[in-house]
Amino acid sequence: MNPTVSSHPGHDQALVERLWSFGNVLRDNGTSGLEYIEQLSCLIILKRAQEQRQRPLNWQDVLGFDAWARLTSAERDHLIPVYEQILDQLAARSGTLGLLFRRAQNRIPEPALLHRLIVDVVDRYQWSAGDIGAIFEALLVRMSADTKTGAGQYFTPRPLIEAIVQCVQPGIDDTVADPACGTGGFLIKAFDYLVDNFPPGVTAAQRKRLDQGAFFGTELVDATARLATTNLVLHGVTRADEAHPCITVGDALARPPVRRATLVLTTPPFGRRSTSEEPYREDFWTLTTSRQLNFLQHIHSLLETDGRAAVVVPDSVLFEGGAGELIRRRLLAACDVHTLLRLPTGIFYAGGLKASVLFFDKPDPQPDGSPSTTRLWVYDLRSPYTATAKPTTLTGADYADFVSCYRPGRPRSERVETPRFRSFAVQDLLARTGVNLDLHVAEPPPEPFMLEEPEADLHRMAQEITAELSAALAEFASLTEALRPYGVHADSPDREAKR
Repeated sequence: MNPTVSSHPGHDQALVERLWSFGNVLRDNGTSGLEYIEQLSCLIILKRAQEQRQRPLNWQDVLGFDAWARLTSAERDHLIPVYEQILDQLAARSGTLGLLFRRAQNRIPEPALLHRLIVDVVDRYQWSAGDIGAIFEALLVRMSADTKTGAGQYFTPRPLIEAIVQCVQPGIDDTVADPACGTGGFLIKAFDYLVDNFPPGVTAAQRKRLDQGAFFGTELVDATARLATTNLVLHGVTRADEAHPCITVGDALARPPVRRATLVLTTPPFGRRSTSEEPYREDFWTLTTSRQLNFLQHIHSLLETDGRAAVVVPDSVLFEGGAGELIRRRLLAACDVHTLLRLPTGIFYAGGLKASVLFFDKPDPQPDGSPSTTRLWVYDLRSPYTATAKPTTLTGADYADFVSCYRPGRPRSERVETPRFRSFAVQDLLARTGVNLDLHVAEPPPEPFMLEEPEADLHRMAQEITAELSAALAEFASLTEALRPYGVHADSPDREAKR
C-alpha cells in the first residue's frame, strides 16, 4: 500500500525535500521550477482523483475515468502522448476541473524522467490524506525564490498574509475576494482562519454560502491561475468537480465588478500599463496607467458598503503626484483609511522594493460631506531593518507587535501610541503637499550642511525612481509570462507544444 502523506512536520519536510530534489534533476534537463510545480500540480490532482475513486466510503468519481491508471500502465515510449491526451481531455471540461488543466501542457520532454516522476515520486504517496495543502505551499515558497522565471511576483510572504488576516478577522458572513490572487495565499489563509475560529450555531444557509462562493478571486495568467486553483483544492477551499470555479482568469481592471465582497485582501501587480491598455471605467475616479492606483480604485468598487480591505502597495502609491494625489484624496474621503503598515525592503522578490499595507473600510458617506477617514495610524516595521536589495525573511514573530498594536476586533479608540505606532489626523493629512502619506513615525534628523527642503525633494525623487525601476522589472516579468502562450520564448512554460 502506498504511504499516506503524514501530518507530522518532520515527515512533511522530508516529502518536500524529496519532491524538490526531483525538481533539481528536471532543472538540469531544462525544466524550470515553475514548470516543475505546474507538472506536479497536474499529476497530484490526477493521483488524488484515483484515490477518491477507490475509497470504500464517500466514493467520488471526479474525472469520470481513471486517468492515473492510464499513466501508470502506459508503456514508457508512449507515456508522453498518453499524458498529453489526458491533459487535453480535461482542459476541455467546464468548471473548476477545466480551470485546473486550462492550457496545461507536458514540460518534461524525456519519457524516462516523466516516468520516474509519475511512478517513483507521485505514485508513492496518498494525496487525499494528511496536510497536503501545507506541502504544496512549501513547494510554492521554494518556487518563489526562482528569480529566473520571476515566479516570486505571484507570491506574497505567508507570515505577512497571516498577520494581515489576524488583523481583519474574516467572519462567517464575509465574502472574501482577491482581485489579483496569484497562488491564492490570501484566500487560503482567510479560509484557514475561519476553520480555526469557526463559531457555534452556524446556520445551514451560512454553511451553504461558505461552500458555494464565499471565496473568489481573479488572476491574469493561466499558469498562475492553475496553481492557485490547485492550492485551493488541496486546502479544501473548493472541490475539483465544483461547477463554478473560485478563480476567474482575466484582467480584473477591464470592467466593473459583477459581484462584490465584504472583505478584499490582495497584493496587486506593481508597475504600469501601456497607454493602449489603459482601462476606461466610469466607476473610477480618474484614469491612470499605474496598475496599483487602478487597483485601489477597483477595490473601492469591489467593496460592499461597510466592507473592509487590506492592500499591499508599493510606496509610490503614498506620494506619487497627479492621479496619485487625486486618488489618495478621494480614498480618504470615501473610505476610512485607518492603518498603514510600513514594511521592510527586500521581503518581495524585486530587490530594494519599498512596500506598505493599507487597511481601510468603506462606510456610508458622511451626511455632512466630511471625510470618512478621521485618523490614520502608522506602524513602522521598516526602521529596525537595514535597507537592502537582498531578500529579507520575516516570521510571524516579527509581525506580532504590529498585530498587538492593531488590536483586532477592538475599537480603534483603544489604540495606544508607541515609538513605532503613531496616529495622524485626517485634516493634517489633507494639508500635506500632494496629500503625501509617506509618513514616518520617528522623523530622521536632517543631514548636516543640507537644507531640509532639498533633502526631502531628493529623498522623494529617489523613492520614485526606485519604485519605478522595481515596477518596471515586475511588469517585464509579468509581460514575459503573459506572452508565453504565444511562443515568444522557446523555453517558456506556456509555449504551444509541437504535435
